Amino acid sequence: MANAQSLFIDNEHMSIATDLYQITMMAGYWALQPDRQAVFELFARRLPPNRGCLIVAGIEQAVHYLTNLKFTDEDIAFLKNHPAFRQTKTKFFDYLKTFRFAADVWAIPEGTPVFPNEPIMRVTGSIIEAQLVESYLLSVINAQTLVASKAAKIVEAANGKPVFEFGLRRAHGPQAAIYACRAAYIGGFTGTSNVLAAKMLNVPVVGTMAHAWVMSSANERTALTEFRNLYKEGTLLIDTYNTEIGAQIASQTGSNLAGVRIDSGDLYQSSVDVRKILDEAGQKQTKIHASGDLNEALIAELESKEAPFDVYAVGTELVVSKDSPSINLVYKLVSVTDKDGKWHPVAKTSSGKKTIGGAKQIYRRLNSAGRCTGDIVALDDEEIGVHRKLLQQIICKGEFCQELPTLDEIREHCAKSRQELGLEFFRQQTEYPKYPLELSPGLSQLQNKVLSTI
Repeated sequence: MANAQSLFIDNEHMSIATDLYQITMMAGYWALQPDRQAVFELFARRLPPNRGCLIVAGIEQAVHYLTNLKFTDEDIAFLKNHPAFRQTKTKFFDYLKTFRFAADVWAIPEGTPVFPNEPIMRVTGSIIEAQLVESYLLSVINAQTLVASKAAKIVEAANGKPVFEFGLRRAHGPQAAIYACRAAYIGGFTGTSNVLAAKMLNVPVVGTMAHAWVMSSANERTALTEFRNLYKEGTLLIDTYNTEIGAQIASQTGSNLAGVRIDSGDLYQSSVDVRKILDEAGQKQTKIHASGDLNEALIAELESKEAPFDVYAVGTELVVSKDSPSINLVYKLVSVTDKDGKWHPVAKTSSGKKTIGGAKQIYRRLNSAGRCTGDIVALDDEEIGVHRKLLQQIICKGEFCQELPTLDEIREHCAKSRQELGLEFFRQQTEYPKYPLELSPGLSQLQNKVLSTI
């Protein structure tokens, strides 16, 4: 039986956390064109359903991966024994022993709203190393961008009330749950119930109690009273049997009850009834928490009815982005050198999968009030007025070239960026405003040239 510990991927083996064809292409490039340089860009072709934009997340983990990339002897031995590499020269595997990522990388800061066909990340360097990193970059940026984008919508629906991430038990594994917590915090969530994530990320951690506590006690009164005696500032779960009776019992467990949680039933009517019970018992300070398969639509509905909830907790719907569980992120070659070292822009023209050739920069226009009025996709070396450049260089020849922001700084940047863009892009609605996005004159001219040579 395999050692269970072997199922956990550690940093030493990240180089082979990729698709096989990335490494077979590496070997092919090494054999035929080892000095060839390339530019790849990572972007979304289109927005997922029910999204007005995407919130960039996962860049920090991508940078950590790139700057620590190497092949271990164990990895190399595994590859050498694969049938695909039977004819590969031994010198390629010697090359892998000393392999280090030495390319340049630009990225849009985490927490920034983006739109289709805007490069989130650009990698420039040897085609060998730029090709290798495709799968991992897509995986880590896709997962966190997905959750951060959903989180921003949920936060907007909550009208400024705290929202906590409760998704550990429904995430696609405990590691994914930590990424989901990080992305949710970027998107504006207040904290998490996940203790490990809270410790690793230094975010607030909260928790109440489970129905099992109530069901394992002699009766509900005993259960809630004993919990209050143990945790004076604890929040009591009151809907195990009957929500209104549970609220009455909770209100009698002592003064200054911190909170109660409702997890089922008609949340709106229950919140109204519970608020009345608590207020009449002199527990006006008690906060009412809502949970139970919540999402932005349900929260928006509760808020529109002025339900007296003070805190929301969201799990499943957030961490798996249930309504739109994937982003069409792609990582495409946009420029490459020929045998003489001259750069040539390249683009795909296949139906539904067209790309725009050439290394690009994104310029965000803001008006005098600080509101976004549109983006310009331009050539990387094309200066477009005084607009804000979104892509920033973060890795220079494989090394950090600017300090990464803290998680709290990213969260603050996200909040500011959402305000600049306009909260209408994050509200629960069937159709979102069309964001002005245009190609610069230089990029348009280049595209015409590329298409004429295909």
